[in-house]
Amino acid sequence: MPQPTMPQLAKSQGLLTATVPRQLVHRAAVAETFLTGWERTGPDRFRLFAQWPRAHQLHVSSDRSAYEPLLVAETVRQCGALLAHVEYDAPLDHCFVLQELHLTTHPEHLAVAAAPAEPALDVVVFDVRHRAGRPTALRYDTDVRLGGERVATAHIAVSWTSESVYRRLRGGRTAATVSALSLPPALSAAAVDRALPADVVLAPPDRPGRWQLRVDTAHPVFFDHPLDHVPGMLLLEAARQAARARTAGPGPSVSFHAAFHQYAELDRPTWIEVTDGDGADLEVRGFQGESTVFECAVGAATR
Repeated sequence: MPQPTMPQLAKSQGLLTATVPRQLVHRAAVAETFLTGWERTGPDRFRLFAQWPRAHQLHVSSDRSAYEPLLVAETVRQCGALLAHVEYDAPLDHCFVLQELHLTTHPEHLAVAAAPAEPALDVVVFDVRHRAGRPTALRYDTDVRLGGERVATAHIAVSWTSESVYRRLRGGRTAATVSALSLPPALSAAAVDRALPADVVLAPPDRPGRWQLRVDTAHPVFFDHPLDHVPGMLLLEAARQAARARTAGPGPSVSFHAAFHQYAELDRPTWIEVTDGDGADLEVRGFQGESTVFECAVGAATR
């Protein structure tokens, strides 16, 4: 008999809502676990539930008036990890790779209210790939609603593999054997629309439109647990900050269309470069040496 999900337990037994087990979304801290439950609504269709805090070091604006788009991105990322484990038989010890993340948000619906927001996320899974009869990758589209309003849409592609295969792919690199480079100086927090200097992920530019990535492995959000590479959410934040530093305008970034091509290594300098894209988008590229590690088109709010 299937186990009831958290919203069902809360409804039937009068329990307070809690987060899903943090291991299912690849987080060490309960405070960084945003999903509270899920239910199947049809073949490869699911509704997930989340709660967003009214204050957060990184994902809520410094004046506590608005949720950041990257909070939506992290919540949608957690959906894929959870569903892979509980619905598509991904073992808990398997290693996940984020391949694509496309997110469009509607900031007019992302205001912080008098209570923590509780969005519902409708997920459609497709293109499930198998190896040796077991799922190893999938794509999913997500519609994020809050109080009946659509606040975001997203598309993610993710894959997973056993730890032994992952270690072979990584050439023996682990969080214990690889150390990040020393932190270079930081841009001012105001230049990238951050309240805390500790959240600045870009160094002063070495030339117009190019910055070195600052990788602080002690950061409690980006490195919620030890990693052997730069996480995708840190690269997305670098894209957000680079777009902000490039434009120095009032409009927030509201969309991110990112592709992750290879691991960004902790012990090699990562450079973030911005060029003009199509329309109002800016094209952000992260590279190490001659190799591109990720690309992201960042769109700003229209005024």
